[in-house]
Amino acid sequence: MESKRDKDRPTILIVEDNEITRDTLEAILGRTYRVIKAEDGETALEIVKNTEVNLVLLDIMLPGIDGLEVLRIIKDQHEDIEVIIITVVKEVDTAVKAIKLGAYDYITKEFDYDLVLNLVARALEKQRDKRKLLYLRSEMKQLVQTDFVLGTSEKMKEIYSLVQTIAKIPATVLITGESGTGKELIARMIYQQMGDPSIPFVTVNLPSIPPDLVESTLFGHEKGAFTGATQQHIGKFELAHKGILFLDEIAELRYDLQAKLLRALQSGEIERIGGSKIICVDIRFIAATNRDLKEAVRGGTFREDLYFRLNVIPIHLPPLRERTEDIPALVDFFIRKYSHKFGKKIEGLASSALEVLTRYPWPGNIRELENLIERLVAVSRREVISIEDIPLEYYLSSFDTVSQDKGENLLKNACMAFERNFILKIMDKVKWNRKKGAEVLGIPLSTLKFRMKQLNIPMPLKGKFDPDEE
Repeated sequence: MESKRDKDRPTILIVEDNEITRDTLEAILGRTYRVIKAEDGETALEIVKNTEVNLVLLDIMLPGIDGLEVLRIIKDQHEDIEVIIITVVKEVDTAVKAIKLGAYDYITKEFDYDLVLNLVARALEKQRDKRKLLYLRSEMKQLVQTDFVLGTSEKMKEIYSLVQTIAKIPATVLITGESGTGKELIARMIYQQMGDPSIPFVTVNLPSIPPDLVESTLFGHEKGAFTGATQQHIGKFELAHKGILFLDEIAELRYDLQAKLLRALQSGEIERIGGSKIICVDIRFIAATNRDLKEAVRGGTFREDLYFRLNVIPIHLPPLRERTEDIPALVDFFIRKYSHKFGKKIEGLASSALEVLTRYPWPGNIRELENLIERLVAVSRREVISIEDIPLEYYLSSFDTVSQDKGENLLKNACMAFERNFILKIMDKVKWNRKKGAEVLGIPLSTLKFRMKQLNIPMPLKGKFDPDEE
């Protein structure tokens, strides 16, 4: 019976007709990996068809189907499986052909134990990296394929149209806007619109990187370049070759590194720290910032020449408070997203609750709205999120935004916010029938209408949660 330890270990298939070689490779690899053996190509293909195999050690000279044909079939049907060819010295030319067909590398039958272990480890690391990349790309596609990710207002439609226009033009893009407005999403939309998922999309968030590691992160370093540089490191510029490098919060870049970044953008050449070799890179550069770069230039913290180099195609994302018409669509999107995540059936938000959110100024923009909806969906026990579920601070802030008298004291503000909230809750319960609402509140209908007008409580549009008034 197969142990849990075996199931958790990568599986290596050894395909070799020589029993001694087969058993020797098993002895080398068996302590680290789960090993399966086959003595011919037909058996190997049957194993690959029915068993999850990570890597195949494949002899070229096999009885029946030869090794090259087995390689072609494996790569055609299971591209993710890495293959290392086993050959004799005189068959090296054939091994090179195998590499062109997709083999990772080859070893000769006069192999060294450590060489085999190191080569297998590198091949499996490559496989893991490929799987991570495929996963991230699939996640990115799910993220940007929905029209409601950033809204459907006229302002956002103009931005979407610009993204489509410039996506396949390899020009530098500068995305500006407050924190939480979705700058990285716009960068990813540009990537998606380019239409080639095979190219890399590399993101660097400068504030999250320790200052002394920023240069190494961007440009890489050679082994021994500085204390702690125990091995060569490939920087983000090289990783983004033939793709997009997205540098978030570029205003945080150190002034001395701004000159090096400018040279890299202008020449398409970089040098790793501690190295003298010129490395050519072909990237499309997208930068984003929540700061005013013109003001940073005037203040002497940002290079003017770099600003002009970046500001080829500017895209400005307006804050959520300037496009409140996007809030209903965003709320609906996030409710569906987190209902699926938490396994709940939340149908939507009551109109009175939505009205409160529409009046809130959203200093944290879309990110703050998403966090709130995630919390509301997580704790909700009903199919419709009601006004009672909205935290008190959202009422107070929403009331403050419509107040014209800056001298109002906090107590009066709070009392009016409470009254407004209470009337909204009652109207929700009576399905916005003002006559019934007045009866529940114990006041004349005329008084209710007057207070609703004074507190800026409009009658909702007819819809799913807004039945006709009597």
